[in-house]
Amino acid sequence: MKKILLCSAALVGVAFAAAPASAQVDVTVGGHTKNYMGYLSQDDDAGDVRNIDMLRESEVHFNAEGTADNGLTYGFHVETEADGGDSMDVEESYLYLASSLGRVNLGSEDGANYLLQVAAPSADANVDGLRQYINPVNYSAAAIGASALNDLDGVGLDYANDASAQAEKVTYLSPNWSGFQFGVSYTPEVTDGNGVGIDGFALEDVGLDEAYEGALRYEGTFNNIGFALGAGYTHVENSDDTAGQDDLQQWNVGADFDIGAFGVGAAYTETNSVDGVEDADVDTIVVGADYTTGPFQFGVSYLNADVEDSFDADRYTGGVVYTVTQGLTLRGSISYVDHNVDGGDDVDATSVLGGVQFNF
Repeated sequence: MKKILLCSAALVGVAFAAAPASAQVDVTVGGHTKNYMGYLSQDDDAGDVRNIDMLRESEVHFNAEGTADNGLTYGFHVETEADGGDSMDVEESYLYLASSLGRVNLGSEDGANYLLQVAAPSADANVDGLRQYINPVNYSAAAIGASALNDLDGVGLDYANDASAQAEKVTYLSPNWSGFQFGVSYTPEVTDGNGVGIDGFALEDVGLDEAYEGALRYEGTFNNIGFALGAGYTHVENSDDTAGQDDLQQWNVGADFDIGAFGVGAAYTETNSVDGVEDADVDTIVVGADYTTGPFQFGVSYLNADVEDSFDADRYTGGVVYTVTQGLTLRGSISYVDHNVDGGDDVDATSVLGGVQFNF
């Protein structure tokens, strides 16, 4: 209850930081489309996986924002999926208020642990970044589907600390004080929190319940070396008290350094009790480096994900991103993933991808 009251106090403080004043509301449309085509070779038993195929991830964003004469900014943001079969499904939808005291998000949005997380440099952030949007490996193929790797179907390999996902929540992000920022989030119900006003309050004791999260981030420059340091923690209560169930905990630390045209960084994250399953721990470490020259950015990364009593995966990725003009990039990458399955066959996958991304 104390944490709920603190979030409420933050909301009131931001909203009433200034006296009422009128302002014009600006409505904008934006989004992105990430289009890839490439080659894949992976181990499978049956139902041969295609060697050449296309992958796409697209979103349309709507934003309405006003700024009062006294400095209070208020707005509403919506993100919808825009690929075939998605039917413009809403991914995020939230109200935000911002002033000199910080920012408050109210609604369906990622929490503070993800919003302030520090990522390592990548070859192509869509393929090997903090949150993976393009995954060429088919985890539903027989050789993989018969093993623990089937859990990666539709998820892929990444290290985003988003255990509370886009469940309805309230998040407070502090102002940036000389590079330092912190954030906290409270989610009433992770599993059953649809947030539709006419449907009433969610049921109690339905899987993953309340979530509390907090994060710190510090960015600055020292002796011409730019850096970003961060850490975050999420605790999700599990209302299922049957055998084999436990609360979910997720935490991360990350560091990124820029030395002239070079960047290097690393991140470590640990998730205990995946989806509330006891002793289903996942340890992930990522290291990456990049080099920027003109419109080109070359990058490499390594990711190791160790799922307790299940499998271990090593991913090696190299690639280049070329900026054609503002909002338009060409991307290419080569990736190799080695999956070592406990008590099963190892599964290897090699992919070569080329893509075009347009942000608008």
